Amino acid sequence: MTIDLNISDVADIAGISDTALTQRLQHKLDQKTKPQGSLGRLEALALQLGQILGIETPQLNQPQMLVCAGDHGLAARGVSAYPSDVTWQMVENFLSGGAAVSVLAREMGLALTVVDCGVRHDFAPRCTEEGRGAGQPQLLIHKITPGTADSSAQAAMTDAQCQQAIANGRAIVKALPGNAVLLGEMGIGNTSSASLLLARLAGLDVATCTGAGTGLDPAGVQRKVGILREVLARHAEVREPLQALAAFGGFEIATLVGAIQQAALERRVIVIDGFIVTSALLVAQALQPTVMQRCVFAHRSGEPGHALMLAHLAKISEKTGGVAVQPLLDLGLRLGEGSGAALAWPLLKAACRVMADMASFEQAGVSEKSA
Repeated sequence: MTIDLNISDVADIAGISDTALTQRLQHKLDQKTKPQGSLGRLEALALQLGQILGIETPQLNQPQMLVCAGDHGLAARGVSAYPSDVTWQMVENFLSGGAAVSVLAREMGLALTVVDCGVRHDFAPRCTEEGRGAGQPQLLIHKITPGTADSSAQAAMTDAQCQQAIANGRAIVKALPGNAVLLGEMGIGNTSSASLLLARLAGLDVATCTGAGTGLDPAGVQRKVGILREVLARHAEVREPLQALAAFGGFEIATLVGAIQQAALERRVIVIDGFIVTSALLVAQALQPTVMQRCVFAHRSGEPGHALMLAHLAKISEKTGGVAVQPLLDLGLRLGEGSGAALAWPLLKAACRVMADMASFEQAGVSEKSA
């Protein structure tokens, strides 16, 4: 299998290393009315946001929550505790405002866009961006097909389908306003795709990468591991990131790959949610390592593979001089949807507020540390 994906339009994603800017940001932080480093990781976050946006006083404008949804043919093998119909039912729940991400997006002031990347359901037309009211989610239809193929029998996606899903992700982000995007997903069976991507691209035993997903019991997890071993064996020749993405799916993950690429190209802040979204980053950074410099890791998921995925990305980042891969939260979340990204959002706002509004020693007339 070969994928000839034209990535020329994202080939110029430059690194954001700017020593002079970093020094100015650090000096500004050190001059705030506090002992140096006393705000801990909030200071590191403020510094990173300034680096991503390229300014000494970072501001987050019109933040966008983007939730990509798709169905998986492998779900028919029983890798999830829930039926595939839950994918479209949850999309409706997102749009009606009843899902966790809907509630959290409203609370955090995040515009919510839900994308049908390949759901086995035909959704009724919804309002456009121009027509929606305050707090009303937007639905975008970019359906490749009604769900991927069963990856235990064939590749989940064809080359062309994989290319189209990535291109869709780029186009979606390009059309969204703002300088920050928070990423989420929905798709019954997509923890299997994420586990497969991690196992193949990080060279790990799939058993260590696989968890309960939507709530399988221990016996169900063992069955799931056995099925995933079958998938890996069927696609034993697959090694390259795009090959793995096409082989294992899904449409929502491929769309997120494109979204990450475009957001990085535009130097937006990219807030990475949990296991599934991080699997999209695993592919995106393999294609363009500099995308990781724009990423803030919202949380560490309760799904066991997520910690392994974060550790793998941390090693890559250390070798390439990239950002520290340190999730902001560790709350045992394993819902997905972008819920962890939404919960982390106030920390990003607080980091910017510290840079903008916290007085310096000189401004406040407060004595600095004695020599």
